[in-house]
Amino acid sequence: MTAEALAPRALYQEVAELLRQRIFSRELEPGSWIDEVRLAQEYGISRTPLREALKVLAAEGLVTMKVRRGAYVTEVSERDLAEVYHLLALLESDAAAVVAERATEAERKELQKLHRELEAAVKDRARFFALNERFHMRLLEIASNRWRNQMVADLRKVMKLNRHHSLLKSGRIEESLAEHRSVMEAIEQRDAEAARERMQLHFRSGLEAAA
Repeated sequence: MTAEALAPRALYQEVAELLRQRIFSRELEPGSWIDEVRLAQEYGISRTPLREALKVLAAEGLVTMKVRRGAYVTEVSERDLAEVYHLLALLESDAAAVVAERATEAERKELQKLHRELEAAVKDRARFFALNERFHMRLLEIASNRWRNQMVADLRKVMKLNRHHSLLKSGRIEESLAEHRSVMEAIEQRDAEAARERMQLHFRSGLEAAA
């Protein structure tokens, strides 16, 4: 891969996305040292855009910079995970309450369609993971608070670093679907407090499965 192949986005942004995906796929393992020289050679770029990319990932919490030792893929501790889930529960439950109150009929139908796709993907783990994230992010978009959306997007990146992702636990996908159904019922009934409480329960159950 050459520098030309990484256009048209700013080079460091493209490199950051390439590294982000390698981290999420575990090609770059949590705790592993990031070999800047090797990566710069592999991508056919100088170390300057690579270092800018690492700064982006460090700001997202995916990379940890250590003095005189370089960059490492962040390892998520149990405390980190608990704190991330706590914040996600607060932010996304608030969004669920807003959606229950304000979503249009078309927006509720869109969420229902995404949920049906989730139900159909129960046997396809990779597709289920992708649709699950789409469902949560679409709910946030409908709630329409860009600051909350940005915070959630960053927190979800850190959550993906967890070696024991909650949805990998046996039976957790089915439990997650049941929790989603419950949230959707509250949204359909325009019951904001029920939507809030059920989304908080969804994240509490997710943390228990991920720990």
